[in-house]
Amino acid sequence: MSSDDDRLSQTFAALANATRRAILARLAEGEATVNELAEPFNMSLPAISKHVKVLERAGLITQGQRAQYRPCTIDVTPLIEIATWTEQYRHIWEERFDSMSRYINQFNIKEINDE
Repeated sequence: MSSDDDRLSQTFAALANATRRAILARLAEGEATVNELAEPFNMSLPAISKHVKVLERAGLITQGQRAQYRPCTIDVTPLIEIATWTEQYRHIWEERFDSMSRYINQFNIKEINDE
């Protein structure tokens, strides 16, 4: 397995959790501290910190240091890598949607002709 595959696996694993996806959604609006990220959750600060660490290891966020202020920011690079990886399969799902559309249209035409 290549390091690119490892990185994709790590990114997908990080994104598999709803709390981590919510944290990323919040960070898409702008930087925030771990305390700010924890506000909407009914979860302990250490639990949120663990989620932040997973996102950090996956490269999805970075945590800065300005005196006592440690803002987290989103890093979209791993998301771009996922988009690039999924793009190679686009022709498959588009073909299947087209096939399904043709199939549905056959029934619609039959229904109109039967009326």
